[in-house]
Amino acid sequence: MTSPSHRALALGALALALGACKPQEQDQEAAPIRPVLTRVAQPSDAVIFGPFTGTVEPRYQSQLGFQIPGRMVARDVTIGDLVKQGQRLAALDPVVTRFDLTRAEADLADARGQAENATSAEARTRRLVAGNAVSQSSLDQAVSRRDTARARLIQAEASLQKARDQMGYTALKAEFDGVVTQRLAEIGQVLTAGQGVVTVARPDARDAVVDIPEALVGAMPADGVFTVSLQSAPELRVRGRVRETAPFAEAGTRTRRIRMTLEQPGPAFRLGAMINVSLSRSVPRRFLLPSSALLAEGERRSVWVVAADGRSVSRRDVTLGPAPENEGEIAVSDGLRPGERVVVAGVHSIRDGQAVRLASAAE
Repeated sequence: MTSPSHRALALGALALALGACKPQEQDQEAAPIRPVLTRVAQPSDAVIFGPFTGTVEPRYQSQLGFQIPGRMVARDVTIGDLVKQGQRLAALDPVVTRFDLTRAEADLADARGQAENATSAEARTRRLVAGNAVSQSSLDQAVSRRDTARARLIQAEASLQKARDQMGYTALKAEFDGVVTQRLAEIGQVLTAGQGVVTVARPDARDAVVDIPEALVGAMPADGVFTVSLQSAPELRVRGRVRETAPFAEAGTRTRRIRMTLEQPGPAFRLGAMINVSLSRSVPRRFLLPSSALLAEGERRSVWVVAADGRSVSRRDVTLGPAPENEGEIAVSDGLRPGERVVVAGVHSIRDGQAVRLASAAE
């Protein structure tokens, strides 16, 4: 039979054991406070295509060179110079061309004299034939020599005209008003016919030229009106319309070159200026969130919304709109209000009403 002292010791040990278990059970029942990453839901009613970086380039430009070979002895312009139509840009050594011109003039004088003599001889022979002094064959020969001399005269005149033209080709002149954008040859260099010397561009017609990734070209509206702004002065903007799209992508960058017509560009949009090109178009109002914020169970789509005091979360069903342009995002068309915080990470390990703490990296 148990003594009273032993019974008292057993009851005391049992009480201590029960007292130690109660705090553990309470700790298990109380959910831990979970730090969460969130994003503030902000409505968006526009889609921005871009921006893309590009440059202002001329629509029309010509690489000019001499029509005859020779050694360049003068170059009157350099990169950035404004030129007028007919202005001399460069010149070749005219010595050889001048010799050709002198020879052509001498050949013409000789041919003219030969033609005159042949014509006079033909006239005399014709009179002699009329008096039966010479045979008909002599007249035929005189006529043939006259025709040959006249043909040589025509040839000499053409050769002289060619020599004069080539003399004019020793001076390279601008074909239109423009600005020099490239210098391709130096003084003293021996050039072949058609070799480039300078490139002249027309500054009145300017294009915005950008390289767009090939994967995005399909999403680019063909009739869209783009906004073109200067990188050095973003407040200066003009409109641009797509004029030309490269049919193939660059092998190294996998981008396609797009040329846009600038509408009434100001003087600030000079050739070579760096620009940003973007396109904004209206869409139904939506909230863009990372795809990691979506909790999908069957056909149910929901997100975790943080309470106004930032201490707990609640699950809320939402309606999704069309997939946005950027991968890794969802578009919520209904179920959220502007300014609400939405959990964007670990949505599968949260329960309704759980206590949370906003992480320092939260937006």
